[in-house]
Amino acid sequence: MNALPQEAAETPLLELTDVTKHFPSRDGQGVVHAVDGVSLTLRRGETLGIVGESGCGKSTLARVILRLVEPTSGAIDFEGEDLLGLGPRALRTRRRDMQLIFQDPYASLDPRFTIEAVIGEPLAIHGIGGREARRRRVADLLQTVGLNADAARRYPHEFSGGQRQRIGIARAIALEPKLVIADEPVSALDVSIQSQILNLLVDLRERLGLSYIFISHDLAVVEHISDRVAVMYLGRIVEIADTETLYANPSHPYTQALISAIPEPDPERRRERIVLRGDIPSPEDPPTGCRFHPRCPKVMPHCGDKTPTLRNIGTADRPHLVECHLY
Repeated sequence: MNALPQEAAETPLLELTDVTKHFPSRDGQGVVHAVDGVSLTLRRGETLGIVGESGCGKSTLARVILRLVEPTSGAIDFEGEDLLGLGPRALRTRRRDMQLIFQDPYASLDPRFTIEAVIGEPLAIHGIGGREARRRRVADLLQTVGLNADAARRYPHEFSGGQRQRIGIARAIALEPKLVIADEPVSALDVSIQSQILNLLVDLRERLGLSYIFISHDLAVVEHISDRVAVMYLGRIVEIADTETLYANPSHPYTQALISAIPEPDPERRRERIVLRGDIPSPEDPPTGCRFHPRCPKVMPHCGDKTPTLRNIGTADRPHLVECHLY
């Protein structure tokens, strides 16, 4: 992969500032705080992992970034361009640079379409090439993701889950995007297949110069593929650092609990498990102050009254941001 010019390398590919998404509650009397004041950046060629329990807002954040759902407030800049200021035509053009890999390889492929039609659909929508050129492009993409070119004539039901996910990846990279958001891309697959798909994603990042946002609840998977990791809880980022730092020195009590739950492959070593009390509060009525304080083993009296801010407990060159009153 060719080195980027220094100026381009220093400019974030993606920058989110105080992004918030609230949905109306079912009874219409309140709101669901799905994403609340998220700020983060993604560098070119970087993989940013986003982890957290189910319902913390990871997938909603992904769809807000792609403008599949519109944010309630905040700013999203892509290559320095205000993504929220784009009209329908400009947004459609910009979407060539941003693609999504779905969680469920069975539900994400239309069973009525051949694989050639599935992968070639983005090319047709954006008017790229004629029919023969698209056919050749589909054959190349299938080989790129480890499938035979003759798979193009078959239908989704003829493939295994891992093969279907490879087809989904081929569709995601068909337009040569700069950003790919992978939303739990291996959680529906057998463990034996997960590593193959992860290695494919790593290989494609290096070969095509991709940047990833990799969403998962599996911290072991995220550790394998990510350069940095952001931890979400009830719609907020509570900790973000480079992967090595976060796994070696988790600083937020929630992150510490998550990492303590990772299975230890060495039977001679034991990791002290931190068991959190209670359930995740409802996003319709999040706790005041620190949202984690009702379950936090290190809670202090003022945690329920004052909302903490992200503080850098690392260095300027290697930031480690934590949203906790302990720091």
